[in-house]
Amino acid sequence: MSLVYAGVLSHAPGITGRADLVKNTEKRDEFYAMLTQQRKEIEASGAEALLVMAAEHFANFFMNNMPAFCVGIGDQYTGPIEDPKWLKIPKATVPGAPDLGRRLTEEIMQTVDTAYAEEWRFDHGIMVPLHFLTPDYDLPIIPVNINCQGPPLTPLHRAWAFGEAVRRAADSVPEKIAVVGTGGISHWPATPDSGKINEAWDREFLDRLARFDKDTLLSYTDEETYRDAGQGGFEIRTYLAAAAAAGGPLKLQFYTAELPIFAVGCTVGRFELR
Repeated sequence: MSLVYAGVLSHAPGITGRADLVKNTEKRDEFYAMLTQQRKEIEASGAEALLVMAAEHFANFFMNNMPAFCVGIGDQYTGPIEDPKWLKIPKATVPGAPDLGRRLTEEIMQTVDTAYAEEWRFDHGIMVPLHFLTPDYDLPIIPVNINCQGPPLTPLHRAWAFGEAVRRAADSVPEKIAVVGTGGISHWPATPDSGKINEAWDREFLDRLARFDKDTLLSYTDEETYRDAGQGGFEIRTYLAAAAAAGGPLKLQFYTAELPIFAVGCTVGRFELR
């Protein structure tokens, strides 16, 4: 088995950019400690590359060309695209895995059409996770974008199929690969409702992941998600793809809605690999 780790985590810019504004510092530090634990678990897995399934925020793709999926096959990447003083993550060059990325892409394309890119500028959707999971940027990264931003959005069942294709591709190569899906869950970024978190909706979604209940996970409609979890809730696609890649249930390691300054339900979890 070449997939050695699969997990999920939140990626909102406030997680790093507003750390000094947090009132509940105990809960913040608990969240950060679990992200450190996730890094240690990835390191302990022996992973030779980290595939990050994220939601791109119009940093590289716009409505003139919005792929349902895109895999990075570049030698290196730069980020963050945002102001480092705002995000509180310094500009960095992140190593890619071009040969491995190409081989994975070739296998994924046997069942799922995907775009690919040799050039990619990382925004907070990838840089916030990397800040915690590979702070020295010493693990090769394969970025993946799933369209959670520009309608028509990637259908949930196609995100699941993509995750299954990623698993098949990972198991076809000798390198050990870790996968993380990163996104919301419920949040209303860049709106008057920023900071709102629907904890009940988040916990129901996480419970479905914990039961690996594919049918209910794929039953969400975009209209329902927008109503109950905000436009940021569309990023559940990255969690679904990671679940499909793992093939097993989620062990929720951390969740809180008690850090509204981060403007997202803060989540960390690891899937059982089957």
